[in-house]
This record gives sequence, C-alpha cells and structure tokens, in this order.
Amino acid sequence: MDTPMVSITVCVRNGVSWIQGCLEALLAQTYPSFEILAVNDGSMDGAEAIMDAFHDPEGLRGPPVRVHHQPPLGLAAGRQWAVEHARGEWVAITDIDVRPERDWIANMMAESGPVADAERVVAVTGRTVFEQADDLVSRLRSVEIAAKYRSRPRRTSLANGPCSMFHRAALLEVGGFDPSWYHAEDMEVSLRLLDAGGTIVYAPNALVRHVPETGMAHFLAKRKRDARAHVRIVRHFPRRKRQGPGFDFLGSSSMVLCLLPLWFATLVGGLPFIAGLLSGDVTQNDALMARWEVRLLTVSLTLLLVHEVLLWSGPLGVVNREVIRTTQRRKLRAVIGVRWLTLRWSFALWHGLLLGALDAALKRNGH
Repeated sequence: MDTPMVSITVCVRNGVSWIQGCLEALLAQTYPSFEILAVNDGSMDGAEAIMDAFHDPEGLRGPPVRVHHQPPLGLAAGRQWAVEHARGEWVAITDIDVRPERDWIANMMAESGPVADAERVVAVTGRTVFEQADDLVSRLRSVEIAAKYRSRPRRTSLANGPCSMFHRAALLEVGGFDPSWYHAEDMEVSLRLLDAGGTIVYAPNALVRHVPETGMAHFLAKRKRDARAHVRIVRHFPRRKRQGPGFDFLGSSSMVLCLLPLWFATLVGGLPFIAGLLSGDVTQNDALMARWEVRLLTVSLTLLLVHEVLLWSGPLGVVNREVIRTTQRRKLRAVIGVRWLTLRWSFALWHGLLLGALDAALKRNGH
C-alpha cells in the first residue's frame, strides 16, 4: 500500500517552554512515513539551543528532524521555508503551543481521499481542543472553540494553522505562504486553494490539544490581530469572488462586534435623562425637554434589552452560559466577568478593524 510521506512543520518565536512538549508529541506520531521541519523565527529566549538538540536530518535517532534558524521574519516566512524544503507529498502545519495526539497525521491522511469524482482534496484540517486553566479567559476560549467545531461541515473554508495538512504541489501552485501578509496566513492560502478548485476537508478525529490561552491582555491582543487581518482577507477575497463554502469559523465575533456600539448608543441616550434626574429638572421647567429625555431613556433601555439578547442567545450565548455553568463558585462574579470580557472583546475587534482599514489606506501588511 502506498504511504505518502508527510513533512510536519512547526515554527517558534520566544516559546522556549513549549518546544520540548511539542516536538516530542510530533516524534511520537504513529504514521509510518514523516519528517519534521522546525523553524526558529528569531527567538531571543534560548530556543535555539533546545531546538538544536532535536536536529537529526539523517534520522539516526528516529524520524528525520531538520532545524532551521532565521531572523524574525514571521510565521508565514517560516512555513514557506518549510514548504520549499519539504520532501513529503503532504505538508502538515502546527503551532509550538500545541500537542498533537499520536494519530493526528494518520487520521488526517485517512480523510485525504476524495469522496466524489469531481472532488480534489488539497488540504485536510483537524480539530483543536483548547485546554482550560482556572480563569475566565481560558474557559471562554475553550468553550468558544469547541462550539465552532461542533457545527463544522466536512467541506470547509479554512485549514486551521494548528492542525492542518496541505498537498504540497497544490500549495506551491497557488504561491504557498506569503510572508508579506500580516497574520491569518492559513486563511489566505485556504482561500487561494479554494479559488483554484480545490477542496478542504475537516477531519474531526485528527486531534491536537492547545495549551490554555490565559490572560485578558493576551486574549484581547489576539482578537485585535484577528480583526485586523480579517479586513485584508475580505478586501482580497470578497464573497462575490470566492469559490467554495463561506466562512464557517467566525464563531461569536460578529455578535461581539455589536456590543460596543450598543453600549455607546445606550450611554448617549441615557446621559441626558440621568443629568436631568440629578439636577431635579426631569418633570419641571421644560416639559418638552423632559419628554425628549424620557424617550431617550426608553431607547436606551431597549438597546440594553437588545444587548442582553445578543449576549445570551446564539453562539455567543452558548459560550457564555457554558462558561458560567462550569464556574465552580462565585456565579455572580462570573456573570459580571463575562459581561466585562465581552465588552472589552468588542472594543478589541473594533480597534483591529480600524487598524486594518489604516493598513488598507497605507497599502501595508499585505494590502
């Protein structure tokens, strides 16, 4: 039976504490024919020495491992180097803060064949499970990612960066990973492959485990970066020009985006009433002004109701309710925490969109 070789690539920049666990998990893959290409993207935390200990290009200690050191050129540049130097028919990508299950590659390869005559499978994407720590951010992230995968169809539009595999020849035909693109290089190459007539397949049994994503600042920085890159994606690949399925991995972001404008409108509508109430002039002096302020208050309360509906319904509501349900104590504190987190999340998304618009205006970061 033909066993195509798979080249697995992982990049690291200043992730020294994750290197050992990730590379050991990759070396333990059960698939019989693979190599590993590990790229050090300008790390300054001692990663070079740890990675060099794994360097074994001839495979004398097991599967071949090639370690490449480069200046801090970015994740896309590191992945492109690996694609160009890979010996495998397929190129699998993952992240340094991920621990693939032993059968990750084997399960992706099992789904790499077409199920219809016209289908040309050019990428297979697995499933990422975000582990949880004892904080609100990691619980929300874990539940949100799990909710995204539950509704994912077999044919999808995104080969996710932590857990995917590409047919090397098809990837090179569309130009591979473009180092000039800021973030979301996995989405970019996925859309290029779809435009070229390829199919991306979701393999739910090809599992990787992501270390807990903790810390409010870290979470918000990543959401801002996602939104910023999304502007570029939509500009380059508008829906009317895209082939294949639509975006199926946005999750709660579209609903979260609405929260900040709703709060702003609520404050604008409610402040005049509050000011009048504090001054004692709500029902005195100018009756017309009082009626106007009451109407603004009514609008504000309506907007708050809309906000609550958005917060607790749909995909976002599923995430929020599950986060609160799994909180062992201090439920009220968890409810308040979820509100505050989603509001700051909304602000981060708007900040990212504005930065993306600025990138587009200045023709930078791949625009």
